[in-house]
Formats: sequence, structure tokens, C-alpha cells
Amino acid sequence: MFTTSGVFIILALAVAFLISFATTPAVIALANKIKAIDIPKDERRVHKKPIPLIGGLAIFYGFVISVLCFAVIDRPTMGILCGSVIMVTVGVIDDMHDLNARVKLIFQILAALVVVYFGIEIRHIANPFFGWFGPEYINLGLWSIPLTIIWVVGVTNAVNLIDGLDGLAVGISSIASVALLSLTLLSQNLNAAIITAALAGAGFGFLPYNFNPAKIFMGDTGSTFLGFVLACISIQGLMKMYAIISFAIPVLILGLPIFDTVFAIVRRIAKKKPIMSPDRGHLHHRLLDMGLSQKQTVGILYTLTSILCLTAVVMALKDALRGLILVFAVLFVLIVSLIVMEPKEEEKDEQN
Repeated sequence: MFTTSGVFIILALAVAFLISFATTPAVIALANKIKAIDIPKDERRVHKKPIPLIGGLAIFYGFVISVLCFAVIDRPTMGILCGSVIMVTVGVIDDMHDLNARVKLIFQILAALVVVYFGIEIRHIANPFFGWFGPEYINLGLWSIPLTIIWVVGVTNAVNLIDGLDGLAVGISSIASVALLSLTLLSQNLNAAIITAALAGAGFGFLPYNFNPAKIFMGDTGSTFLGFVLACISIQGLMKMYAIISFAIPVLILGLPIFDTVFAIVRRIAKKKPIMSPDRGHLHHRLLDMGLSQKQTVGILYTLTSILCLTAVVMALKDALRGLILVFAVLFVLIVSLIVMEPKEEEKDEQN
């Protein structure tokens, strides 16, 4: 049984990788033909020349074919596939025509409702104070649906917001997928493991074309798709399997994009700007402003993500007392983020 399961997982990863890698040149040609091109228009753009978009189509194609070949198409899997179609369709339209942020949010909520309908839902969370008072699990009741929607939409946008440098978002998502894969294997959730392997393989297959200097960007087509599937897998594959640290593990694995998004929201509120307004205050922008190159910045953020993922795996293998590792990891990310995201003096003067 273990051998058969292992073969399916390896094949899911390999097929997704090969299809994504082989499809990307065709997507580049398609993007050029339909004029889905990212033209730098402001200082937030790091690249200086037009780059084809919609690279996420190659990731999506590799993922879907692999899942259809090797996964059991049960209700949760069908929900992920249907929701992914919504995300990718809206992403392609957005990459071509720049949709309004509120319109995109509506469709993200719709995709989240789809997966809820198909059974992917955060029905309970573990009680960290179990043993002192209260039950081991807190039943969310009617709150389960809004919490699931917030998680799915939040992670989707977190991955989207961190997509600012060549290879950054897809690399971080792929690293997170590997961590999720190892944990779904430990929980013996074969179907979730196959889906996660397919996501990791599709991301790694696209990465060679997205490294600096990038030949193509995955655009919102890819970033929202990756964030959406990661959010769904973390619910279906992890939150139902682990006890006290059930919610902490996926939060830690996806810690970098989540914390970057939280700081972006806090920063914009403090500056009295709309929450969804773009700026050049993200962690990767600050590292670039410190004089690091794109490759150095991406390498540092890959390393941070890997550390957070390894910490999550160690926590899952040990016990709830290892939650101290989570505290220190979170504090580390908070301190680093606050330091590098502190506005420079000239930026403060512009605000006055």
C-alpha cells in the first residue's frame, strides 16, 4: 500500500512538472499573441521591459492534468478544481484588462463558497488551553463558513501580494507545497498528498522560466490560483489531522506572505490609505531598497520560507509544547519585517 501510494505521489509531482515546463513556451507565445503583456508603468515595477503574463495557465494546466490522472475525484477535490477554474478565469481577464479590486474580491469569495459547498470547511479549531479548561476542540458552528471564506480569500491575496519579483511567489508557494506534502504524508491523507504533489510539481516546472531575468510572469492567473489551492489543501489536509497546533501549522508554513500582507494592511491604515491600494512597502521592496539584487532578495525570502516550513514540520513531529518554536519564529519574522519595512526619511518627508 505504501509503495503504491508513494508511486502515485511521485508520478503526480513528475507529470505536473513536465507538463508545466513543456507548456510554458506555448503560453509565452499565446500571451504575446493576445497582448497579455506586463508593461512597467510606475516605480513599483522592478522590471524595465515588457514581459508576457498569464504564465499561471501553464501551472494550472500541469496541476489539473496531474490531479485528474492520479487523485481520487471526490467532493473536496471537485471543489478545489471548480474553484480553481473560477480563479484562473478571473485571473486571465484581470491580467488582460485590469479588473477592479472589488470585482476580483467578489469572485474570490464565490470560489471560497464553492469549496465550502463541496465540503472543505474549517468546522472546528483546537483549544490551545485544553487541559486547563474547555474542550479539546472548539466547534465553530455557524462561524465555520465565514472563517473558511476569510482564510481562503486571505491566503489567496497574500500570495498575490508577494508576487513582486522574478520567481518569488511561485518559489515560495512551491516550497510551502513541499512542506504541506510532507505533513499530508505524515497524516496518511493520500489524496491530499497527491494534490499537493501536483501543485508543487507544477510550480517547480514553471520556475525555470520565471527566474531572474524572467521570460514570463505568472500574473494574477497564477498567484491567485496558487494561493487558493494552498489555502484549500491546508484546510483539507492539515487542519483536520492535527490537534493543538492544527491551525498554527498552516499559518506558519504560509507565514511569509501572511505576515507581509498583515503589515501591508497595517501600514496602509496608518497612512490613511485604502487597504487595497498598491504601494512600494512590501518586504521584497524594502530588501531591494537596502541595496540587494533581485536574486539576493529572492534567495533570502526563500530561506526564510524554508525555515518557517521546517519549523512547522518539527512542530508536527513533536508535541504542542513545541509551540514555543512558533512564537520565536513569528517574532523573528515580525522583527525583520518591521526593520526592513520602516519608511526611509525621504519617504516620510513626502508624506508630510
